Amino acid sequence: MTRLKLGLLSVLSIGILTLTGCASKAENGALMGAGAGALLGQMMGGNTGSTVIGAGLGAIAGAAIGENEDKKDARRGAY
Repeated sequence: MTRLKLGLLSVLSIGILTLTGCASKAENGALMGAGAGALLGQMMGGNTGSTVIGAGLGAIAGAAIGENEDKKDARRGAY
């Protein structure tokens, strides 16, 4: 059952990421971080609580990294 949930989460994460091609790097980072964090949380804790915590922490970290990249692009005049 855990493999089924993990596989479903992976497929949903990939589907969401492909639909966000026009979003900012901060938004993409948050989505990718949430997906990666959820997968890591599930692998490490094996329960819903750890999956949710992993997704939250991953989203925060991904958004912060993406926002930094957006700021760098704005300074360079690229986007």
